[in-house]
Formats: sequence, structure tokens, C-alpha cells
Amino acid sequence: MAVELIVPSVGESITEVEIGDWLKKPGDVVNQDDPVVVIETEKVTLELPAPTAGRITTMLKGKGEKASVGDVIGYMEPNGTGAGHDRTASRTEAAQEPAPQQPAAQERIEPKPKESEQSVEQKVATRPTPAPEQPRLTAGREEQVIPMTPIRRRIAERLVEAQKSAALLTTFNEIDMFAVVTLRKQYQEAFQARYHVKIGLMSFFVKAAIEALKAIPQLNAEVRGHDIVYRNYYDIGIAVGGGKGLVVPVLRNAERLSLAEIETAVADFGQRAQANQLKVDELQGGTFTISNGGVYGSMLSTPIVNPPQSGVLGLHAIEERPIAREGAVIIRPMMYVALTYDHRIVDGREAVTFLKRIKELIEDPSRILLEV
Repeated sequence: MAVELIVPSVGESITEVEIGDWLKKPGDVVNQDDPVVVIETEKVTLELPAPTAGRITTMLKGKGEKASVGDVIGYMEPNGTGAGHDRTASRTEAAQEPAPQQPAAQERIEPKPKESEQSVEQKVATRPTPAPEQPRLTAGREEQVIPMTPIRRRIAERLVEAQKSAALLTTFNEIDMFAVVTLRKQYQEAFQARYHVKIGLMSFFVKAAIEALKAIPQLNAEVRGHDIVYRNYYDIGIAVGGGKGLVVPVLRNAERLSLAEIETAVADFGQRAQANQLKVDELQGGTFTISNGGVYGSMLSTPIVNPPQSGVLGLHAIEERPIAREGAVIIRPMMYVALTYDHRIVDGREAVTFLKRIKELIEDPSRILLEV
């Protein structure tokens, strides 16, 4: 009996998906839970597993086609009875006929191709060669049209939404990173040996942001109709570059996490974002966001708020620069930071105070521990 391949529920707000690459083709034998086809949504990309062991028989939707949650997009036969049964039947019928006299006319059993050859054959048999993710130059004046992925379309929609629905303003400051850089060098080896993760910058900024949000609760709030909703918990979104675009997984109750727990979670987010393995619920919610453009070399930027949040903190590259200290010019590792905020509920004074608090905590990390 045929088993249906059904588009699963991928989140309360998502009703439509886009079919990505088929990882198997009709006739392929699969084990239960083997990935069969890639499902792309506006938030995540995931793989649909085989509901049972058997053989793929039919693909109803091709790459790039739309489907709704609950739609049947293909069929398979359990225990390898599908396409394999058809082949066996045809061979049985052939065997009942008089056998041909010439050996050359006998049925030939082709040797099983190597895995690399199978991959090529699968792609050719199931779909046209997909367009590359990045456009390639030619010698002439050609154009290449590449459809946006659902995630990229959603990113575009939310960025436009943020610009239209909020009164966004950005303020800047700079931070002397000497104390944090020194701490990292001093304790990196011991920290990594104990927690199996390196001390990064993000854990310090998450901790500092939480303390600053406690002082300026408007930045941890949101506008809801004619009301302002304040929160006493801190779900911090961490913007990371994924295989399909920028995603913002959320550290739930980040105020309860240690530096090591934050670094472990952030490293895990980064790895799974590149592999398109983040779950939908990990990308939902969030009360405040931190985006580190410095990992790409950005010196200064104006990050965009992720609605309905009221603020986003942008981090940038650390560069050694001459600064004045006690009447002398010294060289220090400096970072520009930017805060974009919703001016409807956050005034300039609060925004500047928030960044100043971040600066104080990062330049003297012991204040994070003492909460002063």
C-alpha cells in the first residue's frame, strides 16, 4: 500500500512552503527517517524524512513549486515493494516468453554505479540543473534571474515592515575592548578545557545588554496597538548568517544563562544555521536582538529593528586606534557600537543611556558580575 509523503506543520503562522531539492528519485530505496526532500519556508529550511523504510515511487511536486501544509507531495511503497515490484513483474512476464537465442539480446544487469555517479544521475533524472546561488559573470551583457528563496523573501518583507511601522533612529558609541580582550587571552585555555567552547565576545555583550535592558525597560518592550507591553524576561535574538540568509535564533531566558552556556548556545546556532537545521520555534519571539557585523569586517552600520521588538544592538570590528587616556595617547582595541531603536517608545536620552551602560560594563567586566 502506498505511503504518502506529506508536508508537515512547520509553525503556527506558516501555511505554505516551497519544495527544494529532492534528495531521492523514484526507484531509490530509503530507510525510515532518511531525508527525502528539502522543504523551504519563510523562516527555516528543513528536510522531510521518510515515514517508513521502502522505495520512492512518485514525486508530485518539483523544485520551486508551492505546497500547503498537509499536501501530499509524493508517494513511496513500504519495504521496497513499489518500483522494485514493477520491475520484478515485468521480468517474470518476460521469462514466460520464449527465451531469445542470441546472448546479446538477453537482459543485461548493469553494474551499480558509484555513489558519485548516482548523485549525478539522480539530479539529471529528477530535475534540471539548479541555478547557482550566486550569479556568475560572462563575457557579454547577460542577465541571470534567480528566484528568491522563501527565507530571503521573508527577510525582505520584515525589513520593509520595520521601516514602515516604526519610527527608527540610530545612536552610536565606541567601546575600549582592552579588558575583555585581556580576559579572553588570560582564561581562554582554561575556559575551553572546562566548557569545550571558546570565550567569544557575544557572551559579554549578552550579559551587558541584559543589565542595560533592566535599566532601560522600554528597549525590552513592544508597542501593541495603543499599549506598551513591558517584559520581565529577556529573550535575546542572536543574528547569524545561515545557508539561506540571515536568521535570528533566540536565547530564551538569557538572564539565567552563564557565559559558558551563552557561548555554547551561540556556537550551536551558528553551526546549525549553516546546515539549515534550526527549528522554527527557535526563530520565533525574542525581546531584543544583537547583531555582530564585525565578524564580516564591518566598521560601522545602522542595524534594522526586528519587529515587534523596539531595539537592536549592532557590534562591529575591533580595530586598534590611538585614544587619549589621562593626558597621554595610547593604542587600544576599539569597537563602534550602534543602537537602532523605536522612537515611539524610546527617547533619545534612554537610547544614549543604554549604550553608555553597555560601554561601562564591557570596559569593566567585573561590573557584570557585581551587577553595579
